[in-house]
Amino acid sequence: MTRKTLPTALLALAVLCGCGGAAETAAPPFPSAPAVAKDKKHQLEAAKADCMKQKGFKYVAWVKPETPQSDEDRRRDAGDYQAMRKYREKYGFGIFAEFIYPKEMDSPQAQIDRGVVDPNMKIQEVLSEAQLNAYHKAKDACMVTAAKQVLGVNLKSNLDYYNQIALTRKRATAGTLDSDPELVELATTMATCLKGKGYTVTDTTPTALAKRGEDVFLKEQDKVGREQDDSVPDVAPPAKKGQGQEIHMPSLTAEQAKPYLAKEIKAALDDLECGKDFYPVYTPRKSAIDAQVRAQFAY
Repeated sequence: MTRKTLPTALLALAVLCGCGGAAETAAPPFPSAPAVAKDKKHQLEAAKADCMKQKGFKYVAWVKPETPQSDEDRRRDAGDYQAMRKYREKYGFGIFAEFIYPKEMDSPQAQIDRGVVDPNMKIQEVLSEAQLNAYHKAKDACMVTAAKQVLGVNLKSNLDYYNQIALTRKRATAGTLDSDPELVELATTMATCLKGKGYTVTDTTPTALAKRGEDVFLKEQDKVGREQDDSVPDVAPPAKKGQGQEIHMPSLTAEQAKPYLAKEIKAALDDLECGKDFYPVYTPRKSAIDAQVRAQFAY
């Protein structure tokens, strides 16, 4: 099984370009973003279903049920130190924890176990190879049509939708957070602290530093997955232009995953301690950008 860190496209950055501190940028009109995104999701799915029907294919307009955000989630999104520490003490960066706490991490299997399954998967399971190819071709075309109609976004395919989401998020964060003098200074201090603890830091820009730990353990996860599978190269091939790095998921029992998670938890706590001044400023601004991107793409 593979997991893809999917990359993206264009975003109206005007509301994201403020140069103030965390309190100033954490409070734009984003409370309505989840509602906007939810409404657009249903519109997007309805448009795809109509298009597929016109092409002679069955497609169910389906929107995955959303889990309500808890107070702890909101506190972490605001960069609250205690909430972030509580999470990291148990889940680390949230990479290897999936094998030990599948329900809490909402793993794909956990979703299946509780009946959260896209009905369109069953439709595709009974198709022949030729029919499936035609189905995917039609789905790509309908996604392009629906995205233009509902979102005003120009896509090349269904996969391009996810690529554009990731690229839009990357551009928005890099364009606002990586150029902020306060965050740059805080990131430099955090990087110096991490190096002092023996961690390798190759990029000290705020966005790179914030995801450094997660990236390290995603690579570790990919390494384990490739060691288990003789059919894939030992080293991941370079990511294609405009796309994220593919992660080859390993097969691990909870017991097998525990040593990896223990190492991850230590690294995550060290990362948090070094970033105790950085995250309260960076995280709420990053959360606001993420909410805007989700609203724009109905993701």
